[in-house]
Amino acid sequence: MKSVCIYCGSSNGTDPAFLAEAQRAGRLIAEAGLTLVYGGGRVGLMGAVADAALAAGGEVVGVMPADLVSQEIGHTGLTQLHVVNSMHERKWKMAELADGFLSLPGGPGTFEEAVEQWTWALLGFHAKPNGFVNVNGYYEPWRTTVQHMADNGFIAQQYVDMLIFAQSTEEALQRFRDYQAPPPKWNRAPVEQRY
Repeated sequence: MKSVCIYCGSSNGTDPAFLAEAQRAGRLIAEAGLTLVYGGGRVGLMGAVADAALAAGGEVVGVMPADLVSQEIGHTGLTQLHVVNSMHERKWKMAELADGFLSLPGGPGTFEEAVEQWTWALLGFHAKPNGFVNVNGYYEPWRTTVQHMADNGFIAQQYVDMLIFAQSTEEALQRFRDYQAPPPKWNRAPVEQRY
């Protein structure tokens, strides 16, 4: 593993633990020698995780649509900023650059990005880990929802179990290193990454 994509909020949220974990995540990723890939913002948890990684000497690669850059929410101090044309291209590029996907607390954009990567993984489009740092139980409702899907026959239990719910970034990164992807949903060999 050479890089980790972080999904997280463009605000700090109400719990100070969210900001503290974002800062810890950035520092830990840098100290592990991993490149941080993220949405390119300078605001909220996004900005905090990037700033922490940069302060620890890490490489940080952002990906942001041009219309958001023009609204001046793009981070100007990154190792590299990819300016793309759309949100779809942004997600595609972030997925291409990352070896794993880790969600800190965030809103609908965070969920949407993480769920897309989970879907691609269970279909066999990639075999990369996908995890959630469950800061103060933030992701417990999501974990319950995912299990509810399996309990009602919409996904197999192995695709619930492929998601990593960790109490800290340290735990998530360790579990990423040990991750083994389950077989794809349609019982075929994994396809090459389609990015």
